[in-house]
Amino acid sequence: MRPQDLIEKKRDKQALTRDEIAFLIRGYTRDEIPNYQMAAWLMASFLNGMNEDETTALLEEMLHSGDVLRHDEIAAPKVDKHSTGGVGDKTSLVLAPVAAACGVCVPMISGRALAHSGGTLDKLEAIPGFRTNLSLEEFKATLQQCGLALIGQTKEIAPADRKLYALRDLTATVPFRPFIVASILSKKLAEGIDGLVLDVKFGNGAFMKTVDDARELAQMLVNAARAMGKRTVALLTNMNQPLGRWVGNAVETMEAIEVLRGNLAGDFAELSLELAAQMLVVGGLTDDLQEARNRCIAAIQSGAALEKLRACIIAQGGDPRVVDDVNALPQASQQCSINAARSGFVSHIATDEIGRIVMDWGGGRRKLEDPIDYAVGLYVQAKLGDQVRAGDPLLTAYFNDQTKLAEMTARLRNAYEISDNPPQLDPLVKEIL
Repeated sequence: MRPQDLIEKKRDKQALTRDEIAFLIRGYTRDEIPNYQMAAWLMASFLNGMNEDETTALLEEMLHSGDVLRHDEIAAPKVDKHSTGGVGDKTSLVLAPVAAACGVCVPMISGRALAHSGGTLDKLEAIPGFRTNLSLEEFKATLQQCGLALIGQTKEIAPADRKLYALRDLTATVPFRPFIVASILSKKLAEGIDGLVLDVKFGNGAFMKTVDDARELAQMLVNAARAMGKRTVALLTNMNQPLGRWVGNAVETMEAIEVLRGNLAGDFAELSLELAAQMLVVGGLTDDLQEARNRCIAAIQSGAALEKLRACIIAQGGDPRVVDDVNALPQASQQCSINAARSGFVSHIATDEIGRIVMDWGGGRRKLEDPIDYAVGLYVQAKLGDQVRAGDPLLTAYFNDQTKLAEMTARLRNAYEISDNPPQLDPLVKEIL
């Protein structure tokens, strides 16, 4: 079998067999197939499509390219959540301790910021000392001790995905659903989970802009995960505006702590609780979703969820003072209000631009080695449908780099549209698959 024969086959719109996909993935992971041949296969697949059997084969090969964990020593159901990414999406920091407090074990391998979308690892690392680079042995020990652990991808987990993702990024083949499905699920299923809750976002702040695109991706993810024997549910959720009131690493961590302290108002708390409740159902702790919601609320109101977060922070080397005093998180030295230029209703927010502004002001990386200013953040005072008067604050920016103030202020003001009439709003959770 030769790589060029399989490239030609896919170029000519033919489906590859399981053995042929195995040959490509194993050969590439072992450095036996060069980047230029794998790049050609990626583009041929991107242009000509992959069927369900090919997608399943790709997923299974990527999954088994490294270690697939087991947690037989933990009796509790093992359930994780995956989000396709958005702006202000810090739900993992709430739902993981809530679900753990309710009896679900949460082995979570998360990612960093990507394009305009924030990363769970960066938010966690805003906590002084918090380690996301645990070894697999430390990961398993933390799970046993706390019922949850939140780490980054290790070299042992899905190495084929790590290598392929870098090549997809360089060849403009990232937004291809079979590749997305295989990439997401190869990492998640390697965690040793029994079930998975998917938060597939749509809207101008999501990678899938339309509900139809999000639904198609969600259905592919659900079908593939269930075919691998995992109980799975997917929620289609609205990302036409930032989730919650804060955008940025330290400030989003602060907002998550405030929810765990019992501040349950707003869309961020609503979605966090809904996803956590779905984790309880997927984990088999109850078949009644309303009962699951009530148990999640009780875990917050009793303080049990907050104590789970504290235990996880301590176990992963972080400073637990942040749980009691959010001022122990990085603080910006300056702030500025961005005000409405006219009266009316907030009819559109360029959510992806909001995310990019935080990144460009130092809250994200352009290159892997770039430092992050964890204190950079935005407080979203006006959300979609809100009525504002000229001069009312739309956002407050918190920053350290004064040299970018004029540029960022103009960009933030341009990210808002104000109209005479209120807009029609999609619900936060559009569908459940």
